[in-house]
Amino acid sequence: MNVFKFHIGLVFFTLVLGCSNNDIEEVSKVSGNKTLPIETGYDISINYTDSGKTKALVKAPLLERYVSEDKNYTEMKEGISVNFLDKYGRVESFLTAKYAIRYDQEKRVIARNNVILMNFDGDTLRTEELHWNEITQRISSPKQVTITTKEEMMWGDGMESDVAFKNPKIYKLRGTMSLK
Repeated sequence: MNVFKFHIGLVFFTLVLGCSNNDIEEVSKVSGNKTLPIETGYDISINYTDSGKTKALVKAPLLERYVSEDKNYTEMKEGISVNFLDKYGRVESFLTAKYAIRYDQEKRVIARNNVILMNFDGDTLRTEELHWNEITQRISSPKQVTITTKEEMMWGDGMESDVAFKNPKIYKLRGTMSLK
């Protein structure tokens, strides 16, 4: 009987000692430690308002909200389309991208992958990354941009504008071509 208790005790001690030596990183690797969304929505529509007026209408086929210790964010992994509205509720520009992420506390959206922004006049911006500051209603891109108007096409590195895409400022102009 004492030999049996000794073996049970030895097995228990070995298990406890073995479990207590596991590294947190190793456990995370085995378990996957993947952050899962707290909310998932399909074919969603969001109205962004300020002082009771709609500023933007956002549509996405898939929306996932995540909450972490560092940041709360919303991902739109299957693309996004946004209608930016003027003070009268008319569409003044339209944005599409294949991916977008919104940082909730900062009220900032980053659109990536084949980003296209077109205003009411037909002026078009093409880039791989566009930032939208919801508070200032400004857009910017740190990446290469191509802007096409009725009169010319311009290339550069980085740009900034209002969401109506009026009078965009290209940071590093690389070239222009007349379309007339």
